[in-house]
Amino acid sequence: MGKKSKKERKVKGAEKTAAKMDKKVSKRAKKEQEDLEALIAEFQTLDAKKTQVVETTCPPPSPRLNASLSAHPEKDELILFGGEYFNGQKTFLYNELLVYSIRKNGWARIDIPNPPPRRCAHQAVVVAQGGGQLWVFGGEFASPDGEQFYHYKDLWVLHLASKTWEQIKATGGPSGRSGHRMVVCKRQLIVFGGFHESARDYIYYNDVYAFNLDTFAWTKLAPSGIAPAPRSGCHLATTPEGNILVYGGYSKQRIKKDVDRGTLHTDMSLLKAESLDKWTWARINPSGVKPTPRSGFSVAMGPGNRSLLFGGVHDEEEEEQLEGDFFNDIYFYDLAKNRWFPGQLKGPKSEKKKRRRGPMMEDSHAALQVEAGGEDGEREGRLPPGPVEIVKEVVAEDGTVMTIKQVISAPELEPQRSESEDEEDGVGDEASSQQVEPCPRSNAMLAVKHGMLFVYGGMFEVGDRQFTLNDLYAIDLHKMEEWKVLVEMDPKTQEWLEESESEEEGDVEGAEGGEEEEKEEEEEEEDSDNAESGDEEEEEHPPVQCDEKYTDYLSRTEQYWVKLARRKMGPEAKEKKMAKVGHAMAKAFYEGPA
Repeated sequence: MGKKSKKERKVKGAEKTAAKMDKKVSKRAKKEQEDLEALIAEFQTLDAKKTQVVETTCPPPSPRLNASLSAHPEKDELILFGGEYFNGQKTFLYNELLVYSIRKNGWARIDIPNPPPRRCAHQAVVVAQGGGQLWVFGGEFASPDGEQFYHYKDLWVLHLASKTWEQIKATGGPSGRSGHRMVVCKRQLIVFGGFHESARDYIYYNDVYAFNLDTFAWTKLAPSGIAPAPRSGCHLATTPEGNILVYGGYSKQRIKKDVDRGTLHTDMSLLKAESLDKWTWARINPSGVKPTPRSGFSVAMGPGNRSLLFGGVHDEEEEEQLEGDFFNDIYFYDLAKNRWFPGQLKGPKSEKKKRRRGPMMEDSHAALQVEAGGEDGEREGRLPPGPVEIVKEVVAEDGTVMTIKQVISAPELEPQRSESEDEEDGVGDEASSQQVEPCPRSNAMLAVKHGMLFVYGGMFEVGDRQFTLNDLYAIDLHKMEEWKVLVEMDPKTQEWLEESESEEEGDVEGAEGGEEEEKEEEEEEEDSDNAESGDEEEEEHPPVQCDEKYTDYLSRTEQYWVKLARRKMGPEAKEKKMAKVGHAMAKAFYEGPA
C-alpha cells in the first residue's frame, strides 16, 4: 500500500486532537461533578445536625427566584421551598422551608430533619391526602461561581401533617434535570421536558414520565403522534378530562462552536390519555388573544378550569449583548374552551378617575419608581389606544441610575372577546386606572388559594445587573380589580457586586468550603478581630431577634456580614476568606452584649 496522502494525515491528526480534547473535557467534567457532590454532601452534613422540628416566626424571605410556592391543601398557608440568589459574584442556593400565613400576613420558618439538598429550578406539587403532601422532583445545584451545575433526579415528599421529609427511592425515573414541569393527573405525577447542562454540552428534553402515587413506581410514557420539540420552562396543566396541556417554553441549540441560538416556543400540544397505558400527542390551535412570545414566565391553576401565565421576559439576542423586555401581565387559558385571554385589571369603582401612577419606594440606598401611560390616557382613567410604556428607575447603592422601559401591548384586541365572556372572565369593558402592580419580572413564584393569586419574588435585569426581588403581591382572580402589596420590596436587598478583575478560577471554586482550609482557619480569628476593632461602624448591624438562634440569624444576615467583610478586607481578598471573616463577625455580634 502507498503512503497516506497529506489530506488523510491532516484528518487523522485532527481526529487525534479532538479525541484528546474530548478526554480532557470529560476528565474536567468528572472532576467538577465530584466537586459539586462533595459540596452538596457538606451541606447535607450540616442539615443532618437537625434532630427535631423547630418552627419559628421570621421576617419575609430573602430575595430569590426559581423556588417553588405551593398552596397548602387544608390550611390558609403558602409553602415556599428552595430557590437561588446571585449577587453578581456568588450564587446562593436554599433548601429552607418557609410558610406564609394568609390570615396573619406573616412568615414562619420550619426546620425539619433530613431535608432535600439545596436546589433551584425544581418542581413541587401538592396532593391532598394524609393531611396534605408536597412532592418535589429534580432541580439543580450550582457552584458558588455559577460555572458548574449538578442536576438532581431525586424525588421527595413532605408530609405536611407530621412535618417529615421522606426521600422516595424508586428506579426508572427521569434523568437529572432542571427547568422541567410537573403536574398531578389522576393519582399520577406527570413530568415533562427540562434540560441538563454540563461542562461539555447541554441537552433539552421532551420525554414524559409518570409516577404512580399508589404503587410508587415510575413509568416512561411512549405516546404516539408528534411530540412537542424539546424545551424547558413551559406551561404544563391538567385538563378536566385528565389530559395534559403543553404550551411555550425555551430551548437553545448550537449553531457552531461557541455560538448558540435560543428559541422561544409558542406552540401548544395536548397529551391525550386514551387509556391507562396509551397516550397520544396532538397539536392544538387555541383561539383568543395569545400571550406574546416570552420565556421565564410563571404558571398556576386558577378558578373555573383556567390556568394562568404571569410575567416573563423576551430577550433580544444580538452579537455583543442580550437585551430583555420584562412583563408583569397575566394571561388566562380556558381549558374547557381552548381559548386564551388577557387578564385586564378593572380597578375599584372609586378609583376610576385617579392618575395612573405606580408606587414609589425610596430609601437612602435605593429607590424604585414605576410610571405608566400617557397624560391623555391618565386623565380619562382609561388605557390609551396605543401601547403603554412603563418606565422604572432603579438607583443602586453606588449611585448608578438605571432606567428600564417596558412596553405593554394595548387592549386594542378587546373587541375579540364575546359579550358573555366579558363579565365571567373578569376582564371588564372599562380598563381602569393602573394603581399598584408588581414590577415586570421573570422566574417569579406563583400560588393560588381561595381564588387569590399570590406572586412572590423573581428577577429583572438592567444591562449586566440582575435585581432579585423579595416582594409579595396578591390579586383576587374573580374580581380582577387591584393588586394588593403584602410585602414591599426592600431596596436595601438590591445588592450587586461587580466581578473583581483579580478573581481567578481557583479563588471561586472553593468559595463554599472544600480545599485550602489549613492556614485560613489559623488566620480567621486574627482577621475577624482586626475587622471588628479597626473602624467605627456608620450603619447599625442587623439586630438579633427575640429568641433567635445563631443559625437562623446567620442565614438571615449572611449577605450583610460578608459584604461588610469584603469592604474591610478589600477586593483582593478571596471569597472563601471573606465568608469566614463575615461569619466570625456575625457570631461575635450575636454573642456580644445586646
